[in-house]
Amino acid sequence: MCSGARLTSVSCKNMLRKIALFTGIMFAACVVCVRTQDRTPDDVIKVSTALVSVPVIVSDRDGRYIPGLRQSDFTVLQDGNPQVVEFFAAIEEPLIVALLIDTSQSTRGVLGDIKSAAGKFLKLLQPVDKAMIVTFDYDTHLLSPLTTDREQLKRAVHAADIPEYFGTTMRDAVAQTIRGQFKGVTGRKAIILLTDGKDVGSRVTAADLIYSLQESDVMVYSVFFKTGEILQQMRPRNDRRDDIFGRQFPRFPGRRNDPFPQRRRDNPQRRDRVERENERATDFLEKLSEVTAGRFYESNSSKLKETFGLIIDELRHQYRLGFYPADDMVETTHAIKVKVSRPDVVVRARSNFRTQTRR
Repeated sequence: MCSGARLTSVSCKNMLRKIALFTGIMFAACVVCVRTQDRTPDDVIKVSTALVSVPVIVSDRDGRYIPGLRQSDFTVLQDGNPQVVEFFAAIEEPLIVALLIDTSQSTRGVLGDIKSAAGKFLKLLQPVDKAMIVTFDYDTHLLSPLTTDREQLKRAVHAADIPEYFGTTMRDAVAQTIRGQFKGVTGRKAIILLTDGKDVGSRVTAADLIYSLQESDVMVYSVFFKTGEILQQMRPRNDRRDDIFGRQFPRFPGRRNDPFPQRRRDNPQRRDRVERENERATDFLEKLSEVTAGRFYESNSSKLKETFGLIIDELRHQYRLGFYPADDMVETTHAIKVKVSRPDVVVRARSNFRTQTRR
């Protein structure tokens, strides 16, 4: 077929390649067609397996970062089974941070400390690092999108204020940051959650939030600010009623203008209730941090700068591993465990991921 004066040896070879490629494409199309016809409507189609990204912090017993580890030093186990590490990174990368500031009514007494803490954290960022400012109360508010502009971020922190309406949608704020602002963003992502940990009014449940975190590679660092009794109200402050003396005060106890503030402060039952609420709040914040390989801290103004320095250092020097899970797994949560072939080290890593299927 390729004989003849008009066809050179090069053009002949090109023609043969095109014929072979066309034949291969047609064969693949026929196979897909046959398989599609054989498939029943109830068959499950596997979504293409995505790389599972695993942030890893390796430190000594004193909490100091251990540099210089190689890919061969790590073993990744999925449900107890070793996996092939397809991706490894140990280089320093710019940080991508979301500062979540609790501006609910319950933080009125500590909001100044929270905003001061946010300002201290921003000062530790490098020019190439990006940050955003998000506040949450009865709703979630994006005060500044991701930017390297420190002045814009400082103005956003300064603008954070407590609104007229009650509510604390902490879980919603974390979920929206993961699914919204961080969607499609790659790199070393972290949420710095400055809050008293109490939630009143979130649509996202605690279980759903943990589920979202298991699907992401975002690390959560929680900083707990201790406050008083959780406010169960969801109505505006002008929702008032008169007492028997004709005085006006809000429908719900614990708001400003409480006619019996001293009696409430001295109530032992209330003190016990406050302590239980704070315990539940810290337990949940610890869980958020644990599932993402982050950390939980209790606020202490004298140590906040040191705390934030540790967080920044960890984020800058984390190792990142990646592996591809098997295609035939059912949709469920799978355990991840990372081991390091070094003695006397502490390893913190993402502990779970979820596989998905669709019909």
